[in-house]
Amino acid sequence: MQLRYRYRLNPTSGQQAALARAFGCARVVFNDAIAAREHVRRTGLSYPKDAELSKALTAVKKTPEREWLTEVSSVVLQQALADAFAAYRNFFASLSGKRKGTNLGAPRFRSRRDNWQSIRFTRNARFTVTTGGKLRLPKIGDVPVRWSRDLPAEPSSVTIVKDGAGRYFASFVVEMDAEPLPSIESEVGIDLGLTTFAVLSNGKTITSPKFFRRAERRLKKAQQSLSRKDKGSKNRAKARLRVAKAHVKMADARRDFMHKQSTALIRENQAVYVEDLCVKGLARTRLAKSVHDAAWGMFLRMVEDKAARYGRTVVKVDRWFPSSQTCSVCGRVDGPKPLSIRSWSCPCGTVHDRDLNAARNILAAGRAERRNACGETVSLSV
Repeated sequence: MQLRYRYRLNPTSGQQAALARAFGCARVVFNDAIAAREHVRRTGLSYPKDAELSKALTAVKKTPEREWLTEVSSVVLQQALADAFAAYRNFFASLSGKRKGTNLGAPRFRSRRDNWQSIRFTRNARFTVTTGGKLRLPKIGDVPVRWSRDLPAEPSSVTIVKDGAGRYFASFVVEMDAEPLPSIESEVGIDLGLTTFAVLSNGKTITSPKFFRRAERRLKKAQQSLSRKDKGSKNRAKARLRVAKAHVKMADARRDFMHKQSTALIRENQAVYVEDLCVKGLARTRLAKSVHDAAWGMFLRMVEDKAARYGRTVVKVDRWFPSSQTCSVCGRVDGPKPLSIRSWSCPCGTVHDRDLNAARNILAAGRAERRNACGETVSLSV
């Protein structure tokens, strides 16, 4: 499997200028590839093949108008061209229905004003990590790296990223085999929520940090200050940077929380059962801000990725399963209840906490679904 390891970079001012030059050249090559295909689309001609555009790039570097493309590594330019090819392949696959997920639009031009820029080096570029712990990049130099952990294997490529807050990162891609953890007996069902981030079937509760809600006032002031600045002024650029730093600080804290919680769940349980939530649909409701703040989609992706890496099992229960309406003791379906009702009594005499009862039902339904070899719908009595 392929894994990414990301590290913070501290380039010098000269290296920042070289990176900016590489970002710009990659953007121009990408836009040229999009423009070439848009031109033939408007004229009714057939799309140029990938090999033809690659040859055209080699030829255009010899012209006076594009001679400055030779100032950066050729691998960076070829990878930008490969990104354009992949964007069109995904677009056509989406149109034909071969690609799963939401429909993709046609590739768009990249702007020099984008706050997120990236370039990619493959093994052909001969990037290396020096004995002094620096990342040697062709035509850029030895860039200092903050090594928070060791690379587990030789990387096949590295992507250099500059985010909206002006930070630089190196994202290495490494090939690794699965690392199965010792088998254990415990399994858990998870009921995700907004007031409480998650309630587990074993009674454990994970409190919701509500990162955005806690930072909302500070973000509001920073954005108000940005709106008062004149467009194009240096003060506006400084204000934009303050807003971006506030956002990345919040996003980093959320990502760190998700990693820690997902890792703990995978290490402590052989199987994890969750609801197949329609996060995109919930994000269109009046709870949209809280749903985005909870970041359920990010959390579930991390759980699935780590389960695949460590030999654990993740089972998604049907989103229409009435986990909050069913008594986990007798199986009676008591009907829908508004979110304001946090506990309820079943005629069998059991008093349920809404979230804990739902987590236990998800656990039971997930176990039944896991034992269902033919893929048919099963009940909790299986």
